[in-house]
Amino acid sequence: MKTKILFLCTGNSCRSQMAEGWARHLKGDAIDAWSAGIEKHGLNPLAVKAMAEAGVDISGYSSKLIEELPELDFDYVITVCDNAHESCPLFPGKVRIIHKGFDDPPRLAADAGGEKEAFGHYRRVRDEIKDFVKQLPGNLS
Repeated sequence: MKTKILFLCTGNSCRSQMAEGWARHLKGDAIDAWSAGIEKHGLNPLAVKAMAEAGVDISGYSSKLIEELPELDFDYVITVCDNAHESCPLFPGKVRIIHKGFDDPPRLAADAGGEKEAFGHYRRVRDEIKDFVKQLPGNLS
């Protein structure tokens, strides 16, 4: 039976989408991965580009709210940003909530000195999320 994991972020536009993509790509045999947001900000095109560069296609994903997900009995909810961690709703049942914050690429890119530097933030966070996901679900105990 697969471990059911929800990656939760503020807008479900970048970090949580990357985490879902990596989990499905790297751990699809062991993890049933989902992502959602406290709000909907739309799928970030630079997140899509960064993941495609690494061989993972998330272009068909969409930004969604928790309420839009099917009724699933998650084993874990992983908040990938501080705001989602602080605003995380209550989940019924046995779910464990884990916080693993990652930097916000759009926020970092806003202060970048150019497109190359801006995209570098997306790459770095993408790779940090990949390293975290590679260790799932073992690193959640």
